Amino acid sequence: MSTLIHQWVKDCRAGSNSRVIARLRSGWAVFGQSQFLHGYCLLLPDPIVGHLNEMAADDRQVFLLEGTLLGDALLAATGAARINYEILGNLEPALHLHIVPRYNDEPEHLRTKPVWSYDWENAPQFDEKSLKPLKNHLVEYLSNAGPIA
Repeated sequence: MSTLIHQWVKDCRAGSNSRVIARLRSGWAVFGQSQFLHGYCLLLPDPIVGHLNEMAADDRQVFLLEGTLLGDALLAATGAARINYEILGNLEPALHLHIVPRYNDEPEHLRTKPVWSYDWENAPQFDEKSLKPLKNHLVEYLSNAGPIA
């Protein structure tokens, strides 16, 4: 099966995905195309699997640990109040982990709702130049934590 996740990983491997933050042991840390919340990222496994339960236990541990390390890096870099982690795979049935910083200054009617309540289509889009300082901080944090491949 070919999904958007497959295409993104293919582009990461080819060096043609400008949203790449870093190659980790378990896959690719990338910025989300829609930046409805500043710093929204995904972790894409490489190799791709359909869902978390298809991974061997050791690979699963590394994937989840690296996802939370990316969350730690976002907390340190953005001043977010917390990080939300979501694995859904309903629209794109290939494993991918959403890593979403949540902020105290979000609009009150959205602050406690799932991130899917945001208007993704009208959200600010990924801009490599404006996210470069955040990317640099994330890469430095992840390099010091050890998961960069």
